[in-house]
Amino acid sequence: MKQKKRSEIDLKDTWDLTPIYKNLDDFYTDYNSLKEEIKTLEKYKGRLLENAQTLLEFLQTNDKLTRKLYKLYYYANLSFDVDTTNDKTRELTVLIANLMTEFASHTDFVTPEFLKGDYKKIQKFYQDEPKLKQYEHNLEDIFRYKPHVLNENEERIITLLSQSLNASSDIYESLTDSDLTFGNILVDGKEVEFTESNYTIFIESDNREVRRQAFEKLFKTYSNFSHTIGDTFRYNVEANSKIASIKKYNSSIEASLFSDNIKVSVYDNLIKTVRKNLPILYDYYALKKEVLGLSEMHLYDTYANMVQDISKEYTFTEAKNIVLDALSVLGSDYNKKLNRAFDERFIDIYNNKGKRGGAYSSGFYDTNPYILLNFEGRYNDVTTLAHELGHSMHTLYSCENNSFNNSSYQIFVAEVASTVNELLLVKYLLKNTEDKKEKLFLLNKLLELFKATIFRQTMFAEFEKNMYEAHEKGIVLTSEYLSQEYYKLVCDYFGKDVIVDELIKYEWMRIPHFYYYFYVYKYAIGLSAACKIVHDIETKGEEAVKKYLNFLKTGGSMYPSEELLIADVDVNNPKFIDDAMEFFKETIKEFRENL
Repeated sequence: MKQKKRSEIDLKDTWDLTPIYKNLDDFYTDYNSLKEEIKTLEKYKGRLLENAQTLLEFLQTNDKLTRKLYKLYYYANLSFDVDTTNDKTRELTVLIANLMTEFASHTDFVTPEFLKGDYKKIQKFYQDEPKLKQYEHNLEDIFRYKPHVLNENEERIITLLSQSLNASSDIYESLTDSDLTFGNILVDGKEVEFTESNYTIFIESDNREVRRQAFEKLFKTYSNFSHTIGDTFRYNVEANSKIASIKKYNSSIEASLFSDNIKVSVYDNLIKTVRKNLPILYDYYALKKEVLGLSEMHLYDTYANMVQDISKEYTFTEAKNIVLDALSVLGSDYNKKLNRAFDERFIDIYNNKGKRGGAYSSGFYDTNPYILLNFEGRYNDVTTLAHELGHSMHTLYSCENNSFNNSSYQIFVAEVASTVNELLLVKYLLKNTEDKKEKLFLLNKLLELFKATIFRQTMFAEFEKNMYEAHEKGIVLTSEYLSQEYYKLVCDYFGKDVIVDELIKYEWMRIPHFYYYFYVYKYAIGLSAACKIVHDIETKGEEAVKKYLNFLKTGGSMYPSEELLIADVDVNNPKFIDDAMEFFKETIKEFRENL
């Protein structure tokens, strides 16, 4: 079917950006005034800690201007994303990118100036000016960094070198996104171009020979670049480790987790707990081997689907009603907010020519939390709708219950709200179907979610931690060392009943998240936390719902671990991960019972 132009999409199926700006004239009015207003921030340079009133005046002025900047940013980028062929909206994004850089240049004195002072002085300011208390968490968080901030000249040197220090990531991205080519594979007797992006299709093929070809083609190609990618990985580790050391952190991982105020023990406990529960994963692979009817299971077989995709298709209205019904357990207030998303056109539903692919939720304090979809009517589109609505409801609750400065939640907790919605949706669908094929399909989706999000991401997290620790012990991270260590880890995570093909030792080369600096563990923590919350909602009802909604209301007013504690998730106690493992185990059992 030919792609529609943006102008051919029914207005009711597009998002409504007029609550941000009614027209471009309003946009440019704010843009032009802000360009002048941001210059006024310079007058506070050297005066931030002069007295309580000056500090409050600066913080309030900064908030006011930041809100105007974000409003411009979201309008420009949301407008562009639905039609990237539109040169006018492209121009808006460039203007705002430049304005954000200019804004940063007028505020780059703020943190260094604060850190030259003493937090005790600010604590006295709270008494002098009670309105400053709303900024207490923000100011406290800035001063947490004081032991790790260098003098002004040293910090400036690091800032000037930041692009060079990040060069490994950029080079890796250029190589893997632009320069890597894979050739063709044979599918149904025909030569088909093979790419990184269509690998997922082929590795999940029902044809075992296609799976094998895809696996071998991918990793043999990567192996040809092992020295180059080994260098980018090693230099990335080296740069991060040196900065962590210079800034007086005990380790690279401590430096990375510091921004979320998360203890290293949380990371370590995740790895220990998942490792302890690996026999459950082995049982999952035994189940898959049995269902697929294989005498032996290779790594390339572990991606094959145990259940064929159900042919059921959904209209957007059907998807909407299913999601509303599934999430009704979260109470009337939550569902009232959900209905706003549909009634007030938060959602851009269908694909059109030039529209950005994928899906996201995006918005802030002075906009609606908009959702971009490319809805095609499949099961995955229904789960995507539920997932993105989770983010949008989190944003609504955060913004409605906090001042602007405390309204943005951390990435650490961002995936919890979306995954809670996904789990509630799957459980609702399982409860409301008598079709055995559909039930098996849904259970299989749950099993795949756990395998990919908890086990696989934890394996990546362990590899990253091991390699940083090896570097800090003086071990040279050659491509051969990296490959051998990765291979050992894969053997541990797949067990004795899966044939661990040697080519898998090159898989670390294709994981871009290794350049995100101890990021992947958040996925596993997020799903485990969501499992605990959903279990509590099922067993404790209204009491658990109230705690969960209170968690959503915290925004950025606390550190992530404190926020999750409100929903009875203690990230410092690995029991919630054990409970998630038990849920995985029970899902395997239920799948077997429905065969």
